Amino acid sequence: MTRRAIELLLLVALGAVWGWTKGSPAITFAGGLVGALAWSFLDGMRARRVLHWLNKGEAARAPNLGGTWGDLVERCRKVIKKLEKKAQSSDARLEDFLAAIQASPNGVVLLDASGRIEWSNLTAANHLGFDAQGDLGQYVRNMVRNPAFTAYMAGGDFGHEIQIDGPGPRPSQPTKILLQIHPYGKKRKLMITRDVTAVQLAEAMRRDFVANVSHEIRTPLTVLSGFVETMQSIPLEEADRTRYLELMSQQAHRMQTLVSDLLTLSRLEGSPSPGAGEWIDGEELLRHVVSEARGLTQAIAATPHEIEPVEGPGIGVSGAKTELLSAMSNLMSNAVRYTPGGGKIQAGWRMRPDGWGEFFVSDTGPGIAAEHVPRLTERFYRVDRSRSRETGGTGLGLAIVKHVAQRHGGRIDVQSALGEGSTFTMALPPSRVRERVSG
Repeated sequence: MTRRAIELLLLVALGAVWGWTKGSPAITFAGGLVGALAWSFLDGMRARRVLHWLNKGEAARAPNLGGTWGDLVERCRKVIKKLEKKAQSSDARLEDFLAAIQASPNGVVLLDASGRIEWSNLTAANHLGFDAQGDLGQYVRNMVRNPAFTAYMAGGDFGHEIQIDGPGPRPSQPTKILLQIHPYGKKRKLMITRDVTAVQLAEAMRRDFVANVSHEIRTPLTVLSGFVETMQSIPLEEADRTRYLELMSQQAHRMQTLVSDLLTLSRLEGSPSPGAGEWIDGEELLRHVVSEARGLTQAIAATPHEIEPVEGPGIGVSGAKTELLSAMSNLMSNAVRYTPGGGKIQAGWRMRPDGWGEFFVSDTGPGIAAEHVPRLTERFYRVDRSRSRETGGTGLGLAIVKHVAQRHGGRIDVQSALGEGSTFTMALPPSRVRERVSG
């Protein structure tokens, strides 16, 4: 027999005994009925406590009851704890899932049936220009005011992507965002965004690169073909023949230099960054490139340049010697080619207070306008195309310098003004340079 039944019988019996002591069967019956009512009240209070606890749903605050109600409470407590653990596990998985979406390079936006923003990761907010938290509940069509997007939402045909302009560093340079909507659930929508600005820029650079290479090679090939055809069809005097062959040799050398620079760039881009390696004497590198520059000015300038190595601290450089020589030689040859004959060129090493080391080349050339400076390291970019071809430049020298500097953890800096000459600097981090202690 259960505890509840025993309690009921006991209270009924107590009430009946009380009534029996009064000497009346009616009072005895009434006493038993009062006992039953008392039991019902007490049992109802226990039930009320259980219901109140169940409404709260807190397993740790279970009421302390005995008997059947106590057993019921204990079983409910175990079920609630199990459900709480399951909910906590589901919440943790959901948090992990949302964290993964938050870290995604693609933007993700969840829209309700009315097109309001239910959730968004920061990537999508940056792509589309709204606040991931502050704009929750807003209509996405009010946040993305783009005619193509408005028509896309209104049309309801989401089987394809669309491209819209996103916020960029400047109004004149918007980002390019690919966007597609995927319906799911009960009229809800999942919106995926991708920033393709870099991809399109790379594609444009590839097209420009192919066009520039084709143009650079076509010009000397046209000259060579013309001279070959002339020499095959027309008898020439020895002097003319010699002159034509010299011009052909110059054009062939120009193509050879271009191919060599292209191969150098390809090698730099396709190989891992150089390790620490052995320490190289910076003065030895300087003497080498100064000697090359003096030979170049004798060959191309009617009035040779005044080329001076600047005395500085003894510096050791860690890295790939051939790459460093290539970068330094390009800076020196550019100074020679773009500085009028008789001009002054200085080069040397110096240490900065922050521990960085710099190889610098200063010239007294015509200088460079400010709008051209940010683009100087682009492949084939030339301030003056006619002047570049006259001096035999390929338009790849500064691109090579930039890659070499970056592979060694450094950078290239340019200081120039029209009519005031230029200073090109290849800066290397403290891990790549050290000041040698003279013995």
